[in-house]
Amino acid sequence: MSGELGQPQAGPSHAGLDLPNPERNRAGVPGGVIRRAGAQGRRSWIQKVLEQITDSPLQWVTPSEVVPVAVLAVQRYLLEDEPRDTIPKPPLYCYDVTISDGVYQEKCYLDPSLNFLVYKNILKVGIEMKISRVSCLYNEKRLGQGILCIDNVHCGETLEDISLETPFRNSAHEEVPERPLRGGKSHYLALWNNEDPYGDIWLTNKQPEEHNFNNTKIISLSHLEMTWSNRRNFPALLVRILHKSKLRYYGKPDKKMIEPYQTFLEVADSSGTVSVIMWNALCPEWYKSLRVGLVLLLQDYSVKKSYPFRIQPLPVDPQIKLISTMEICLNLRDPPTNIIIIPEKQVKPEWRLPKLNHRFITRSELDDMPENHICDVIGILVFVGRVQRSKKKESREDFWSYRWIHIADGTSEQPFIVELFSTSQPEIFENIYPMTYFVCTQLKLVRNDAQVPKLLYLTTTNESRVFLTGHRGQPYTNDIKVKNFIHWIKTRTDSEEVRTTVIGGYYPYPPVPETFSKYSNSVKVESLLTAISEVRKEIEDLQYREQKRIAIQGIITVIKYIPHASATENASASETLRNANRPSTSQATRRENQSQERDNNKQYQDDDPMGSQYFPATHESLSPTKKKRILQGPCAKLIPVPQPETSAQRGNRPDTPNIFQQLDRGLNDYRLRYNNYMARRVQTTGLLHVK
Repeated sequence: MSGELGQPQAGPSHAGLDLPNPERNRAGVPGGVIRRAGAQGRRSWIQKVLEQITDSPLQWVTPSEVVPVAVLAVQRYLLEDEPRDTIPKPPLYCYDVTISDGVYQEKCYLDPSLNFLVYKNILKVGIEMKISRVSCLYNEKRLGQGILCIDNVHCGETLEDISLETPFRNSAHEEVPERPLRGGKSHYLALWNNEDPYGDIWLTNKQPEEHNFNNTKIISLSHLEMTWSNRRNFPALLVRILHKSKLRYYGKPDKKMIEPYQTFLEVADSSGTVSVIMWNALCPEWYKSLRVGLVLLLQDYSVKKSYPFRIQPLPVDPQIKLISTMEICLNLRDPPTNIIIIPEKQVKPEWRLPKLNHRFITRSELDDMPENHICDVIGILVFVGRVQRSKKKESREDFWSYRWIHIADGTSEQPFIVELFSTSQPEIFENIYPMTYFVCTQLKLVRNDAQVPKLLYLTTTNESRVFLTGHRGQPYTNDIKVKNFIHWIKTRTDSEEVRTTVIGGYYPYPPVPETFSKYSNSVKVESLLTAISEVRKEIEDLQYREQKRIAIQGIITVIKYIPHASATENASASETLRNANRPSTSQATRRENQSQERDNNKQYQDDDPMGSQYFPATHESLSPTKKKRILQGPCAKLIPVPQPETSAQRGNRPDTPNIFQQLDRGLNDYRLRYNNYMARRVQTTGLLHVK
């Protein structure tokens, strides 16, 4: 979808719109230029709307002229509870929308009643939008300033090009770092999940620096474990990062936390390995600069008893002691932690810091690995599924982002099947394509040999990290299995890989168990079955990229085989199948049902906020030989679709089974068993079976 494309970043913001003040507005525009009626260039529609609001006693207006504006940014954040709220509410995410009328840019607050437009990816970056009602929310923290609120909109088509050079009408929107219009939060969240860092508060400029250790007292982790409860001041720690977790956002409306983030580092010295927790504002400052393998000098930290229910990842060296009785806490204050990255050239052998050891396995070894085994894999991507989302809790607005991928390493005809969740590396997660060399660490094996079909795949853990490019210099390049993979790649040709690569599309995995009882045991929901009358609502409630598996119970009344033919034939067959879902006793009734269904379909299309323009039927104008698969994602590509065999081609091949004969035999067998069953049921219950 076009909403997945690289989104232009809105300029920084803090306050909302200024009440009209010509001098202030003139100063707020780069170059001191303000466009007015009669001046060169057309007048700003945004400026005219603001003047209408100022003159309106209702603090809302229906613009006298509705002009299309371009959407430059859609940004999400958590809104704090108002002081008058006595009952804590579930998380309420709000959206700021940056628009441009070709003269000015303006950051606006989207009324929460319109949030569904973002949920469905209807209101997205790059579209043309018409605003038919606006209001003004006054900013109590800044005298004389308010926020332009969008109350009613009509979302149009995606624009081919948008100018980002138009200035902000309000100079406050250019402040750095950019801040949400409402509430006390200092940052925006990623649009589709909470695990990815987003915005200009996330720094990447921390560099290694040499340190003079002459006056630095260092304590080992094992010694600290024995003495920390009797100490008030702790000497410095000299450790290497072995694992780095993805981000955890724990913001809540009733919590006045400015940057409520948390991440875990597993660090080690020669005496043991321990968990380090980085809290709040330190995460935006340090998270993107820290990577596995770096050596850190930690000063002015705090120590506390470890959380009893957290499971630490296994140490890279089984001989290193796993310290699970304490945790190291890093905070921006109380006390302010001092973190120094030590350059590798300054690391001395006598420090005996552990080296990174990886657990690479090949695909041929995977079948013999036990369940929950932790491993690393390297290979070439041969399938990359679309990004999907699933709700963390049914009644919440929080989602996990994940995608399915296949990795081949040349040791087996079967690829690794990996469930790849977001690892707080959005620059990688959203830009994964086939034919890419891929490394993923800390994967967990999921298997169930008793299920039919057998279940066997890998899934990411909290400490998983992904690498796509820049493998040279990484510590795993000397691993023998990595070298074997590189040697295998050199023997392959690009044409061989292109024929076996796929991107996008729906990937129904893991497979559904063969019986409903096994399926019900694997599903953790309150209600296993969904009534057929509720299926439409379930579909309408799905949000952008959301994937959900449901189960329905009923009696199969019609089975119809639809051959894969031209687009026109597919369309007519689909229409026939829909009509067949309404059993009728006469041809006249069938015609009446078809007419009513066409009316219902038309009404449903008219009520659909996305409109038919969001689903162009491009396949109808393409011949079967020229048909391409149209992909949606960060980078759309056209992938040839294998064409079905014709009846002549099937006939020229010896011993080709006739699918129609097989289907007819299966249907006749089904009818016979079904009628026998209903006959017995009529005898015992008096029920009547109508054919």
